[in-house]
Amino acid sequence: MGANTERDRDGSGLDRYWRRRVWALAGVLGAVGLLAWTCQGGSGVAGKDEPGRPAGAAEGTRPPPPPSAMPTVTVTTTTTPAPEQADGGPCDRGDLVVNMSAAKNVYTGSERPEFRVTVVSTGEGSCAFDTGWLDVRITSGADRVWSSTKCRKAGAPKATLRRGIPYVDDVVWDRRRDCKGAVRARPGTYVATLKGAKAKKQIFSLR
Repeated sequence: MGANTERDRDGSGLDRYWRRRVWALAGVLGAVGLLAWTCQGGSGVAGKDEPGRPAGAAEGTRPPPPPSAMPTVTVTTTTTPAPEQADGGPCDRGDLVVNMSAAKNVYTGSERPEFRVTVVSTGEGSCAFDTGWLDVRITSGADRVWSSTKCRKAGAPKATLRRGIPYVDDVVWDRRRDCKGAVRARPGTYVATLKGAKAKKQIFSLR
């Protein structure tokens, strides 16, 4: 009986030794498996939710900051109105548009050359116009033949001009070389010029 008891004691001790080794090995394997599962699960979640990308790329996708408000600049332009022409005052020659035209280009027999002078005011209001400075001169080359101002029988009249309403003066040359002389101009080519105004010259012929 003593021998059997010793064998049982020795056998049970050996069994306990192996059982402890098995449980220790199982614990180690369980810990390793748990650690592997934890690492795999964490990386899998990160892979599903958001793919990895460089930090620089993440910074590049950020929207640009809104532009700062610029100050508003207001420019005010002040226009000084031109002084109006006082009614009844003298006309400013810079406001006058003067033209001259001829009735014909060729005059025969006893026909008298006739020229129409028009003056239009572009100024405001009305103004007094002195018709005396409108001088129609007839020349032939360097020869001064006739002057309407010099041969005017009466004093130059005053005219009141209103904006856009023309003043009209018809000047007729009687073909005499002088106001009181009896010498008549010879047939040929002559030029009528409106002295003191930028009007077109009129070239005509006497026959």
